[in-house]
Amino acid sequence: MAPHPVIQAIIDFSAGAVGGTACVLSGQPFDTAKVKMQTFPGMYRGFIHCFISTFRQVGLLGLYKGTTPALLANISENAVLFLSYGLCQDVICLLTRMDKGTELSDLQKASAGSLASIFSSMALCPTELVKCRLQAMHEMETSGKVPRGQRSTVWTVVKTVLKTNGPLGFYEGLTSTIVREIPGYFCFFGAYEVCRSTFAQHMGTDKDHIGILPLMFSGGFGGACLWLAVYPIDCVKSRIQVYSLAGRQEGFIKTFMGIMHTEGFAALYSGLTPTMIRTFPANGALFLAYEFSRKFMMEAAGA
Repeated sequence: MAPHPVIQAIIDFSAGAVGGTACVLSGQPFDTAKVKMQTFPGMYRGFIHCFISTFRQVGLLGLYKGTTPALLANISENAVLFLSYGLCQDVICLLTRMDKGTELSDLQKASAGSLASIFSSMALCPTELVKCRLQAMHEMETSGKVPRGQRSTVWTVVKTVLKTNGPLGFYEGLTSTIVREIPGYFCFFGAYEVCRSTFAQHMGTDKDHIGILPLMFSGGFGGACLWLAVYPIDCVKSRIQVYSLAGRQEGFIKTFMGIMHTEGFAALYSGLTPTMIRTFPANGALFLAYEFSRKFMMEAAGA
């Protein structure tokens, strides 16, 4: 028996939060390297150079800069994403005149995930802006874009945004975030479900009983497809959110064209290596934590 809709929403929200926490804890240093390389591609020769330079200059904690807002970002994003994902599946059922609770096809689930990402973008953008600025603060000071010696904590970044741009300043890069999320999460959920279906077919079981390693691989594969599809958009978003610290930054199209004109197409893929290294453990942990915590809560609710 399906739980009450309110209970179902709480379960999806909570499971998404658990998944978001697991995702950050397993991949934060790689995310820090990604943001540094996206915003200052000329400063590092590659992922290893970025990693070693950051460690030498600011220590191990430098690789965990922005962990607090990253946790808030991923918990809020994934909680809203998976809550909306469940609701959007109901919308897909309604639009296709299927009974509520009917098992959707992989394509329909991908469409539900894509639609759900619009809502999660609103929760993600403010916290991701704070995270990106913290992660690239050392490079902003080194390049002379902001004065040296500023304290860089979550609270100081929040105060700076409120002082210079007001509450709407937290939504710098929102357009880029939505443009990234809609196709990205179509690929993310689509690849995840197709991969699970493939494992289930070969193992002669259903998707809920394929085991831990196939589940984690499916999550990592979904994450890899997401980043390969939308990485240039994410690069533009990071530039907008970090560079706006030094003053007003151009919008998505002008920032994109500026990178293409001055740095070339390859600059849009700077930082892809740590992203792809991170995606399998981080997204594998995300879906493992989500699926198991959701299953546990569903059983506890008597479903």
